[in-house]
Amino acid sequence: MASLEALRLFHQRRIAVPVDDDALVLDVGSGDKPSWRADVLLDRYTGAEHAAQRSGLAAARVTRPLFDADAADMPFRDGAFDYAICSNLLEHVGDPVGVATELTRVARAGYIEVPEAASAKIVDFPSHVWWCRMEDGVDGSTLVMTAKNAPWFDPEIHDYIERAGVRDQLDSVLNRRFEHRVIQYHWTGAVDLRTVGVLDPEFLARAMRAPGHQRGWEATAVQALTAAWTYPTRRRRRDVRIPFHRVVKDEHPAPEEFLSRRIYRLGAPGNGAYPDDGQ
Repeated sequence: MASLEALRLFHQRRIAVPVDDDALVLDVGSGDKPSWRADVLLDRYTGAEHAAQRSGLAAARVTRPLFDADAADMPFRDGAFDYAICSNLLEHVGDPVGVATELTRVARAGYIEVPEAASAKIVDFPSHVWWCRMEDGVDGSTLVMTAKNAPWFDPEIHDYIERAGVRDQLDSVLNRRFEHRVIQYHWTGAVDLRTVGVLDPEFLARAMRAPGHQRGWEATAVQALTAAWTYPTRRRRRDVRIPFHRVVKDEHPAPEEFLSRRIYRLGAPGNGAYPDDGQ
């Protein structure tokens, strides 16, 4: 029963993107595990030197057109996308409100996923800089993000977990009810998000340099399962071509008529377009 529930939750989080075949989908903070349904990717930190911001491969995967840009200042047109996925990104960024504002500018609807605060206070990662909660009010639910001031909720408890060598066991126990480890926020039209407290710039800089939490075999298993589950839709959409200026603002010169599978660094010499590096 537990394995069936885990499979159902995996489908809900990673497979069931609520769009039709013609929809244009953006993955913001795509990292090393971009959504199977995304047509366009955006990630500010694509290189292996930013491995701490990911949980699988060290570098971002370039499986579709990928824009190296700030999620709080995207180079895309207003309403360019039908749907935007932002999974496990907001807990890493300095300006989650800015990212949420941009999500609602460039897309009509979307999905946000962040770690839930109570679970994160037991086992968290030093690359996360916000505690995340959903608060219910008279006007609906609000995603509330409270600035962290230290990598761990309780340094003494963290030291004990590391000294006793029980981190992996705790992580495994918490993962048995993974639906309680994450907040799944589906939005249409607007994202209701507010922050509490002020993030220390030095703490944010340290978090960017924090040790990674690599899970290579898990990432491989997820990719294999996703590929098998989504093959029919991916096969139907394999010849989709996206005109550059259908999604990108006119102020950015187009290096080619259609987007291709490579990294775009707009404003860089030669428009910053690099060929696929095989990742």
